Amino acid sequence: MPEGPELHMASRFVNRVCCGLVFSGSVEKSAVSKNMEVPFQCEAYIISAQSRGKEVRLTLTPVKEEDGSHSATDGKAGSPGQMDIIFRFGMSGSFELAAVEEIPKHAHLRFLTRQCPRQVLCFVDPRRFGSWAVNGSWQPARGPCVMLEYEMFRQNVLSHLSDNAFNKPICEVLLNQKYFNGIGNYLRAEILHRLKVPPFERARTVLEASLHKEPTDELTLSKKVKMKLENPDILELCHLLPMEVINLGGKGYNSDRTDGSSAFAAWLRCYDVSGMQTLRDANGRTIWFQGIPGPMAPKGSRTPKSKSQKKTKLEEDEKHSVATEGHTAKKRKRKVEQQRSPAVPEDGPQRNGQNTKAATGEQEAERPEEAQGTRRRSARNRRKPAAESLPMSETPAESGRRKTRAMKSRNK
Repeated sequence: MPEGPELHMASRFVNRVCCGLVFSGSVEKSAVSKNMEVPFQCEAYIISAQSRGKEVRLTLTPVKEEDGSHSATDGKAGSPGQMDIIFRFGMSGSFELAAVEEIPKHAHLRFLTRQCPRQVLCFVDPRRFGSWAVNGSWQPARGPCVMLEYEMFRQNVLSHLSDNAFNKPICEVLLNQKYFNGIGNYLRAEILHRLKVPPFERARTVLEASLHKEPTDELTLSKKVKMKLENPDILELCHLLPMEVINLGGKGYNSDRTDGSSAFAAWLRCYDVSGMQTLRDANGRTIWFQGIPGPMAPKGSRTPKSKSQKKTKLEEDEKHSVATEGHTAKKRKRKVEQQRSPAVPEDGPQRNGQNTKAATGEQEAERPEEAQGTRRRSARNRRKPAAESLPMSETPAESGRRKTRAMKSRNK
């Protein structure tokens, strides 16, 4: 799921690719999207973006041409005014710029350029959990952004520690966007892991330590920054770690991180890392951690399998399936060869020389048939009566009983 750093990088991406582009016409919505229509149509407009926590705002500003340049209009004389669209990315939202002929499959909102060749800025959302609001504003229930409004964010948390929300485990409170706007599942795991804080410790107990760390006015700005970097508390890490992800570079806000994924994977120390433990919190979200879970860990909670564990299990199942199929094929091949090979009598006394000669003759007749492998002779062999089949060898016990019966018949 895209978190604060991904949405911030999405806004920077839009500003970068839309710089110098002029858009025109109406905003198109896909037929399958259940989000609202965007009632905006203009001959020429530009797009800019801004992020705040887990929200991105696109601003559509009409422009007019003056001596080859573009300037914003005031919205009068029948021209549309400026429009803001607030996006929330859900599980898989992102922005892409593509040619008109190569529009992504799951592009649910599209802004077309006026220049040729025409391009399209698309809001792409394969899982369709994302949403947008026309003429909207930042959600008032969300707190200050952990990245761009750090001082306000810190003050908001420390001034509300008496709220009932902080009676919950720290891993659950970190996902509360009223206080931690921009923190998501992978960030909370990394923050707690690097501070060695059990995920199911009471949030108020963990955060109260930050109250005693408030810097005094006697410290200079450089000393405050140095103290923050050398020995950060949990609120400082809520700001520092998202900024580290942003500084990794690359597009990066796609849910699968196809761009710069190796750098991000190397940065992770806990989330979806092999050897880490996992539990589900009260909201059903998976938390990765190392060591003891904490006193508020849910009882009887099942440990879900991580993506890497599922991938390893799938690879093992595929290898076992291939090995089983190979063993079955070899077994079937041996069975066919045994059916095709001539029957050879076991060692033991023969009933008479004629049977032995017949068996030898049949074996000699079958050898050239196998060498030739013709269908006609194979069919002829299958039509031979059962009487021509090779005799079974006689055991010593059967031979003794036969001789006894012969002696009794002569005595009679």
